[in-house]
Amino acid sequence: MNDNNEDMNATEKFTGTMDVQDKLKFPEIKLEEYLSDTIPNFKKPLQVKEFKGGQSNPTYQLMTPNKKYVLRRKPPGKLLPSAHAVDREYKVITALNSINYAVPETFCLCEDESIIGTIFYVMEMVEGRIIWDPTIPNSSQETRKEIFSAKNKTLAELHNIDYEKIGLADFGRPGNYFARQISRWTKQYLASETQEIKSMQSLIEWLPNNIPGKDETSIVHGDYRIDNMVLHPTETQVLAVLDWELSTLGHPLADFTYHLMQWFMPDVANGAGTQSLSNADLNALGIPSADEYIRMYCEQTNRNEIENIDYYLAYNFFRLAGILQGIIGRLRDGTAASEHAEAQSDRVRPLADAGWEYAKKAGAI
Repeated sequence: MNDNNEDMNATEKFTGTMDVQDKLKFPEIKLEEYLSDTIPNFKKPLQVKEFKGGQSNPTYQLMTPNKKYVLRRKPPGKLLPSAHAVDREYKVITALNSINYAVPETFCLCEDESIIGTIFYVMEMVEGRIIWDPTIPNSSQETRKEIFSAKNKTLAELHNIDYEKIGLADFGRPGNYFARQISRWTKQYLASETQEIKSMQSLIEWLPNNIPGKDETSIVHGDYRIDNMVLHPTETQVLAVLDWELSTLGHPLADFTYHLMQWFMPDVANGAGTQSLSNADLNALGIPSADEYIRMYCEQTNRNEIENIDYYLAYNFFRLAGILQGIIGRLRDGTAASEHAEAQSDRVRPLADAGWEYAKKAGAI
């Protein structure tokens, strides 16, 4: 279990704002004029800070005399194909907000790169708690139990949404989600590769040839975890789910088992929300076991069980390793937004190794 000092370190590293890094600065006066003309009741003057957390799409806090906003942008510089699609983030958040799902209100999408150098969107700043340690230190058993229940319910609600009814029929291609994702992350991993990892190569070969047969389609978040949500300041309610960069139409069980990985994560965490529950005393903490959490999700989504769990875990460890390798590649190319991105490099091999262990449990040789 992570101790309180580790949680405080993560909180200090990733929570709150800082002065904008030189490489991510832009003409604030130009932005101020644009927002003044675009957002109703926007008040000058504008003050801009950069959020500490996250290393994919640079995120800024915009402070005005009467309101706080959040700006998400594509990073400047050389980018991997199809990455950093902030216009897709804007589309899904706007659609979900229209049915009162737990997301911020959006205000504008700007595709004119002459304003700040890249496309961006602006949404409301949802005030509340962001928790970086999944053991939720300094909380009661009952509070932890309620937070995990709220997380589970919020994800199940997302997977139960009729995406066509809210205008997201074209948000992805229904069907063959695993095949397409494996292909995508294989390409991005190889484009960013900085070391040879045998278990990753084994997963690249085995996963596409052993995809479970049953297909389903829902909205998937793609990176659903506790530090990508805002909790109520004092209660256990999920007020807003953040960071929709990887969202699309896909298989809900891929999304749920990605979220489930914290119960199985190798204990190699060094920040950015990937701490493991594998060595935590779950019963003492009041945190449900993986089996209990699966049952909760099944009840919310009218399932009897989740079959092929070992395959799904192998896939998700592979996928996360590919995501982190992409961050390392952006660090190499000078486009990673977080000053903590370098820490990701030690985590790719253990994730790939864990993925291959689950693949072997699923029948890989």
